[in-house]
Amino acid sequence: MKSEDTPFEGGPMDGRVLPVLVGMTGHPPKTYRIPVPAPDGGPPTVLVYRRVPREGGGRIGFARWKYAYDPTGKKGGRRRWPWSKPDATPSVKPDDAEG
Repeated sequence: MKSEDTPFEGGPMDGRVLPVLVGMTGHPPKTYRIPVPAPDGGPPTVLVYRRVPREGGGRIGFARWKYAYDPTGKKGGRRRWPWSKPDATPSVKPDDAEG
């Protein structure tokens, strides 16, 4: 597998550069989760970083990425395919169809 040295910005990983595996398209994952074990043996804390474009430099045609800290750690939140769920209100009312 191929990896790319990717910088991390913000949060506890600020300023570090880690090798991140890239996919077949040459892009690293959109979200990078780092589990941090709790000192008392409890459930681990998960640090969430989101992939964002890196400013400046780079070769033409190649995207350069960095990871920015997401303190909320929430998932995307938007529906990817808005047409996949049927509309709750019908377009034709039963009373209008008789007229």
